[in-house]
Amino acid sequence: MNGRIAQDIPERIEAERLYLRTYRAGDGPWYYAMGQRNKDHLARYEADNAARTLGSEEEAEALVRELVAAWQARTAFFMGGFDRESDQFLAQVTVVPVDWEVPTFAIGFFVDVVHEGQGYVTEAVRAVLPFIFAHLEAHRVRMQCDDTNVRSRRVTERCGMVLEGHFRENKRNRDGTLSGTLHFGLLRREFEALGQQGRSP
Repeated sequence: MNGRIAQDIPERIEAERLYLRTYRAGDGPWYYAMGQRNKDHLARYEADNAARTLGSEEEAEALVRELVAAWQARTAFFMGGFDRESDQFLAQVTVVPVDWEVPTFAIGFFVDVVHEGQGYVTEAVRAVLPFIFAHLEAHRVRMQCDDTNVRSRRVTERCGMVLEGHFRENKRNRDGTLSGTLHFGLLRREFEALGQQGRSP
């Protein structure tokens, strides 16, 4: 466990239409159903996502407990986003320490296929950024995505992240095509300026 992170970091974050919370024991059955529902949806950009490979509710429960353990050890922070009224799963946001000396964290996310295109991921990421900068004491947050992943790029831009680099045609996809990787970053001072000036529309 990293001693630089306070023990009482929030395990629930409120947003306008959704809330984010840590996963917990007992989430396995619905997490398994979610993974099955999103197998095709995640195939292009999240092919290695563990949710796609789950073979049973028992496997899903074991995975959820691993995510809980990672949170407790402060090695990774997995949060589910849920509708404030119905408690229905909407999206997942993941925050992973990259460099404790800076400190730098990587952020990743995906939306449930049923709720794609409704702005839930943008809302979730905007809600998580204060958690990263305030409670995890980040200096820098980074995000990477495929250069054909228009939706993810728009999320990062709406959240004020800056395009820092573009690795062109650096990976071959399963269909044989080539695509590149976009690298985004957000510094603490830029995040604080966003708070003063208002977020990107």
